[in-house]
Amino acid sequence: MVEILKQAIAKYGPDMQKTIAIEEMAELTKELCKNKRGQDNWDHIAEEIADVEIMLEQLKLIYNIGPLVLAVKEGKIRRLQDRLNNK
Repeated sequence: MVEILKQAIAKYGPDMQKTIAIEEMAELTKELCKNKRGQDNWDHIAEEIADVEIMLEQLKLIYNIGPLVLAVKEGKIRRLQDRLNNK
């Protein structure tokens, strides 16, 4: 999977992939808003989440920050767990 994402970055360029990431996040936002208004669009939400996840993986490659993102995410999840446990 990583090789395919690297090929996409090489073919289209990092700047274009950043733009596509922004567009995909906007499309997910749009589908979530439609769902909040009562639309039964689970399939569209799933599609947009997949698109956003693919683009997030490309952003981690572009910025070479995969391990940093993982560390930050783990810290945030620990902090959430602490809040849930009222610590």
